[in-house]
Formats: sequence, C-alpha cells, structure tokens
Amino acid sequence: MLVIGPYLRQRRPAGGAGTDDVHARNTEARLDEARGLARAIDLTVADALIAPLSQIRPATYLGKGKVEEIVGLVTTHHVDLVVMDCALSPVQQRNLEKAWSTKVLDRTGLILEIFGRRAKTKEGTLQVELAHLKYQRSRLVRSWTHLERQRGGFGFLGGPGETQIEADRRMIGERIVRLEADLEKVQATRRLHRAARKRVPYRVVALVGYTNAGKSTLFNSLTKAKVQAADMLFATLDPTLRQVRLPHGGHAVLSDTVGFVSDLPTTLVAAFRATLEEVIEADLILHVRDISHVDTEAQRADVEAVLHQLGIATGAGDRIIEVWNKIDRLDADERERLANTAARHPHHHRALLVSAVTGEGVDQLLNAVEERLAADKVGLRVTLDVADGAAMSWLYRHTEVLSRETDDDAHIAMTVRAEPTQRDLVMRRFEGRVEEVAL
Repeated sequence: MLVIGPYLRQRRPAGGAGTDDVHARNTEARLDEARGLARAIDLTVADALIAPLSQIRPATYLGKGKVEEIVGLVTTHHVDLVVMDCALSPVQQRNLEKAWSTKVLDRTGLILEIFGRRAKTKEGTLQVELAHLKYQRSRLVRSWTHLERQRGGFGFLGGPGETQIEADRRMIGERIVRLEADLEKVQATRRLHRAARKRVPYRVVALVGYTNAGKSTLFNSLTKAKVQAADMLFATLDPTLRQVRLPHGGHAVLSDTVGFVSDLPTTLVAAFRATLEEVIEADLILHVRDISHVDTEAQRADVEAVLHQLGIATGAGDRIIEVWNKIDRLDADERERLANTAARHPHHHRALLVSAVTGEGVDQLLNAVEERLAADKVGLRVTLDVADGAAMSWLYRHTEVLSRETDDDAHIAMTVRAEPTQRDLVMRRFEGRVEEVAL
C-alpha cells in the first residue's frame, strides 16, 4: 500500500520569519503517524510521501500533476490500496480511485478500520459499527454500477421505482436506528454501574490522552493490572476500570479510555459517547502526554479539543492534572528544563513528570491524585483505647488514616480523612470521642 500526506503549506506571517503557531504539526511526524495507523492493522507500507498543497482541489484534493505522479508510484509498487492522510469527500474519493485504478481510503476510513479490528466487547462493536455506518452512508455516491439499477414499478404506471442507492441508504438508516437503541441500553447500564460506585463511594479517575501516549502502561503501573500496552496506535479501545490504592489507604477507581488522535472523526466521538461518559462523569482526569514527542503541544491541543466537545473545560485546572510521560526518553538537560517549566505554574496547574516504564514520578502522581480528591473531604480526630483493635480496624477500612499518636494514659488519637457522606457515620459510631479538625 501507499501512504500520501497531502498537507497544506504553512502560511508565514507578514514579517516572513516563519509560523509562530506552537500547535502547527511537523509534516514528517504527521506522515509517520499515518504510517503507524496503517501498520496498526497489519498493512504493508510500500512507500510514503508528503504532497505539499497550496490549496485543496474540489475534485481530487490534490493537483492534477501530483495525481499523475502518483499513478506512476501505484504502477511501480503494484499497490492495491492508497491511504490519503486527510478527510476526503465522497466525490474526491471516487475520482482518485478512477485515476489510480485502486482502492483509496482516507484518514477517517482508516481509523474506522482500526477501531473495527480492535473492538472486542459488545459495546465497542456496537459503537464502531454505528460510526462506520454513518460514514458509509455518506459514501453512497454511485461509485459502482449496481447503484444505478432501479427496481420496482410496472410499466408506465408504476414509475421508476426505488433506486438501489435509495434502498442501500434506507437499509443503513434502519440499522443505525437499531444500533442507537442498543447503545441507549448500554448507556443505561453504565449509569447503573456509576450509581453503584457512588454508593460505595469510590472516586473515579479517568486517563485521557493522545493515542500511544502511554496511558495503558501508566494504568498498569498504578493498578498492577495487565492491560495490553504496546508501542502501537490505538492498542487499547475498550474501556477498563480497576481499583487503585492511594498512599494513605484510600481507594479510587481508575479508568483507561480510548486514545484520541488529530482529526478524530466526529462520528466516532458521537458513537463512543457512552464510553466517554466515564470521562465526563470522572471526579478527576489525568491528561497523559508523550512529552518526548516532537508534536506534543499539537497533541495536547487535539486532546483538549475532544474534551471540549464532551463539555469538559480544560482551563480551570481543578479537575485535570497534566501528566508528562516518557521522561525516560529525555536527556538530563531536557528533563531539568521541563521540571523548571512545570515548577513555574501554580500548584493546582502544575504538570507532573513521570515515566510509566521505569516508575519514576509515579509515587508523586499518586500523592497528587490523593490530594486533589481530598479537597472536599473532612478531617476528624478520633480518640480510642489502645486495646480497641476493632475500632481501629473499622477506621482503616472506612477512612484514610493520616496519623496516630499514643499518650501515657493508654489512649490513641487517630487523625483521619473521610468523605462528606461518611462524616455522619463516623460521628455517630464514635460519639463523644470524635471532633472535626482542619486538614
């Protein structure tokens, strides 16, 4: 197969000193990502090239000369598939297939193919099929001769009948309605699960980030789970939830979600809304970034754009912690520079430097997660007899024990942190022996 990167040339500002847009993508990195997307479904890339554009052509996206040049590459490499790293209109896709006499797939179609291969659960399969059908419905543009046939009708009285393209569109529409109904049941089930978790209650921490940023590796490091983690785009698709133990004995539920990517198809964002509701409802979001990547700032902007589509504000900082992952790939000078950059931000907006592979910085991350989740918890000081092991055990199970002090009168004072919903329970159980304290 052949990968084409048809990227618009960056316009220089009036001063002619080059672009100042920190979110502008490196074209080589974009092409390498497109190759990675192709390899994610075991496609063999015969060649890949960048096709700089000054403007997008309505008929073929590329200019006439570039289209003819690629004809030679298709013939030379005997390729049966060309991937265009852009979003093609149905007409552009049809015209390129005719010009090159081979199948053409755009970025949206390629991502849908990857998701179709990765989906394992019933929920994931439903979501991928829904997105694929919505995409396919827009591709019914009489690309094949069978779409020109008409059926039904009797002579002059019956009229032309229903065309094949209309029948295909109707069948797809009916299937979409059924899938949306099935996904509504999935959403209802997820709502029940979330309601059950809130009764425990466990706080939910969601991992989000660009695909291949190391979310699953970090997930495994924090939870000691064995979720698939590979140096591959979209290695994880279906969401996974595991319990994570916090430094002072508390617990939270950690959710690993599908990775984001630039130009993520809107049909996928809509179809995966049931899954992404885990992010919407999360108490805390860890935005995991591959800080070693050349396009890390552009990737950050892409993730924040998707979060914005989900209605999650990214500027407040109280609900999101940036995690700068893969620092093990950086030299000492670059690490120091990043650490100084992070230190200049206010405490609640400060990024944390970690390596999910080596474990460096993971303990500091857990402390930050605990601190952020404890923002609305209450502090209580409980006085017990040293011999009252049952009461101490109860406190360890239901609260976070911050400290314990023993006096000369065989009493032990335990400072604990509890959820607001647990406060009254502790006050009733230890009436006369408990008081609120500042944390």
